[in-house]
Amino acid sequence: MTAPAAPRSDLAPHGHPQRWLILGVICLAQLTVLLDNTVLNVAIPSLTTELDASTADVQWMINAYSLVQAGLLLTAGSSADRYGRKKMLVVGLALFGVGSLVAGLAQSSGQLIAARAGMGVGGALLLTTTLAVVVQIFDDAERVKAIGIWSTVSSLGFAAGPLFGGFVLDHFWWGAIFLINIPVALIALAAVVRLVPESKSGRGERPDLLGALLSTIGMTAVVFAIISGPEHGWTSGRVLLTAFVGAAVMAGFVLWELHIPNPMLDMHFFRNQKFVGAVAGAILVAFGMGGSLFLLTQHLQFVLGYGPLEAGLRTAPMALTVVALNLTGLGARLVRKWGTPAVIAAGMSGLAAGLAAIAVLGRYGYGGMLFGLVVMGAGIALAMPAMANAIMSAIPPEKAGVGAGVNGTLAEFGNGLGVAVLGAVMNARFAALVPAAVGASSLPAALAAAGSPEAREQIEDAFASGLEVSQLAGAVAVLAGGLVAALLLRRAERMEASAPGPASTGTSQVEKAGDRADSTGPQA
Repeated sequence: MTAPAAPRSDLAPHGHPQRWLILGVICLAQLTVLLDNTVLNVAIPSLTTELDASTADVQWMINAYSLVQAGLLLTAGSSADRYGRKKMLVVGLALFGVGSLVAGLAQSSGQLIAARAGMGVGGALLLTTTLAVVVQIFDDAERVKAIGIWSTVSSLGFAAGPLFGGFVLDHFWWGAIFLINIPVALIALAAVVRLVPESKSGRGERPDLLGALLSTIGMTAVVFAIISGPEHGWTSGRVLLTAFVGAAVMAGFVLWELHIPNPMLDMHFFRNQKFVGAVAGAILVAFGMGGSLFLLTQHLQFVLGYGPLEAGLRTAPMALTVVALNLTGLGARLVRKWGTPAVIAAGMSGLAAGLAAIAVLGRYGYGGMLFGLVVMGAGIALAMPAMANAIMSAIPPEKAGVGAGVNGTLAEFGNGLGVAVLGAVMNARFAALVPAAVGASSLPAALAAAGSPEAREQIEDAFASGLEVSQLAGAVAVLAGGLVAALLLRRAERMEASAPGPASTGTSQVEKAGDRADSTGPQA
């Protein structure tokens, strides 16, 4: 067996000389991808009228993008490691730009759905390669800060999508929300070709084609089941069958990866407590964000009476807090001072405290909710970059693309899980409190069936109570999970500190996995 690879042998002492300019370029590319996750929601009325789109058509226009993107993240990351991260970044930008052009000029629902799927392929390549490039061009001292800025773009893109879409639709026709991506993609493409160094794994093993196929099918099926659950019911045949197929295929993927010499995703990573702790935390951060935003929009509209655009504006303080704290580099400084486990514990505690504050204070007006949003934003700003850095640092540098794919897949899974679980808790509480004669299929339906002002007030109180219970449940889950993740990371750090040198048998599982590979490093 060869000696373990040096952790960051592919970097100059202070990283790439143009690293901050490169970070700005890839964050610009990433922002366009993230905006398109939510921007289409505000265009639904226009699409329904101008393309004569049915409800099912609109759902596929929205979901085709996220489904394809989620299903391809692991495969995209593996391809970037094997064929070159710069090369895949260029391919991703090109596919995303072409897909945006086709989407903007689409004349039918089918054309728009196909274009959105193509954009999802480009988006999967961009989300994985951008993070992988960040890991390659920054050294250990600056990497947490760089990942913090990268994470900031994620929060900004998620929150700004509806606002950006609403602004564009106020001045142009619906196709402009896609065509505006094209100049951004072209600028980013030129900058990537000129500035970004090439890096890839130098190994000559055959590509894991079956693993790529299994991971794509399995993840697509799982995410589709999560997306379909709230609409069709979690016990419907459609959802159960899709979830079963997804779970079975992912189980087959795990077995296949365990029994081939050069797997796409080395399952030995999951024997490392640092990696497992970071994975658990990443899922729960996404769980808290996805579930809370799903509940917040309903809270603002149904309980406090705001319109869709007003509700979107009032969730912005959370994203702005994340942006402000990450741009100051607070999380990176605290990681150096306190250590990753402590920062993750503090961040997850803040996220949980914010959820609890919204649950307890939110029903009395927006002031209490604003406090909770700011606290949540502070927690996310601390936890997300530390978590992503923990995942990426637990994986050998030559597997940076796969690590980014794992990070992106966890975010997709956690967001969907948060919506599913907290939504189910809310609905169960709501149904338990609404009179049986009225029914509780949804708040609007229950209000329509109410026969008196007293019944309407009782229904509104039941819905507010359902929101409160579900938000408190989310807070408990995030807090408990965050403390467990921090404990696992702390134990892993102690084990690494007390382990003998590389020449002994105390080498970690991740280092052993890295022994089976070597990296060419960046190529000019």
